[in-house]
Amino acid sequence: MEHPKKIVFVTGTRADFGKLKSLMQIIQSDSNFELHVFVTGMHMLAKYGYTCEEVEKANFPNIHKFINQNVSDSMDHVLAKSILGLSDYVREINPDMIIVHGDRVEALAGATVGALNNVLTGHIEGGEVSGTIDELIRHAVTKLSHTHFVANSEAQKRLLQLGERSEATHIIGSPDIDVMNSNSLPSLTEVKERYEINYDNYGVVIFHPVTTELDDLKNHIQVLIDALLQSNKNYVVIYPNNDNGSEIIFNAFDRIIDHKNFRVFPSMRFEHFLQLLKSADFMIGNSSAGVREAPHFGVPTINLGTRQNNRVSLPSILNSDFDLSELSQAIQNVDKKKYAQTTIFGDGNSAEKFYEILSDKALWKMPKQKFFVDLD
Repeated sequence: MEHPKKIVFVTGTRADFGKLKSLMQIIQSDSNFELHVFVTGMHMLAKYGYTCEEVEKANFPNIHKFINQNVSDSMDHVLAKSILGLSDYVREINPDMIIVHGDRVEALAGATVGALNNVLTGHIEGGEVSGTIDELIRHAVTKLSHTHFVANSEAQKRLLQLGERSEATHIIGSPDIDVMNSNSLPSLTEVKERYEINYDNYGVVIFHPVTTELDDLKNHIQVLIDALLQSNKNYVVIYPNNDNGSEIIFNAFDRIIDHKNFRVFPSMRFEHFLQLLKSADFMIGNSSAGVREAPHFGVPTINLGTRQNNRVSLPSILNSDFDLSELSQAIQNVDKKKYAQTTIFGDGNSAEKFYEILSDKALWKMPKQKFFVDLD
């Protein structure tokens, strides 16, 4: 490479940073690349723990922080602000590539800015399905991106169905598996001491709003909390994301915020969360962590509602509707044993595969003009 390739990673949440971190680190270690990090979204909100500080503690160079929302903004407003902020930044530093992850509006903003400014854009974990607005955003990001780093062959197949070129799709696994399989996780004792968790046995709860079902959200979160309270078990609860409807969930948390069986946190360091999840009796909610990270550790999941529809089906995942009797029964019967770990999201070497692809000169010569590829 004649000059260092300038790569901007866009991160908007605690979750996507956890997945992007190992990719950023391997890029940072090579002088052929110049790493830049555009930090926005939930990272910049005090209500969610101001997790931009975690990005800064990772000692990445060239961090640019941008506030793209206030708590009352709708998703389309957040998207518009994100595009404006990132567009100015991209025009200022003139990057060779933008890297986005997943299905949040920040990823859509990154792909939009890349496409409209003729900047190569790479999408991490495209081709997934979930059944909510997230899935629509994820597929839109795919169509705006030039190259794709997917978790498995099933995701790759969906990209081909969307008309993407096979040579532009790369299977690297899910990057958070790199962290999950590493020796970098803190001990459970460290995690419990840091967050003052005194439970020997506990479940992990993460419940996000489903933006297409807001009329039912108040009832859904009420049923969940009723079932948790009736179970008389201990729980570690992590705040939802900042999608429309999150305030309804926050209001419902008033019932458990000071309860002896609950510890409620705005956010948690990714590595600490993984260790906590790895040691949990089970996970409950509608987070992707319940159908991806939990199964990798062999931890059983009670998956609620439609948010993860069609995402993945595994023996450790029990699906439940928002019926108090059904949900209470599921909690009482959840199997505390560890299931066999799944490897459908990779084997922990995503960063190395990502680095190998970016080190190939052919990647940087790929056409920026996309065209639709019909299936045979």
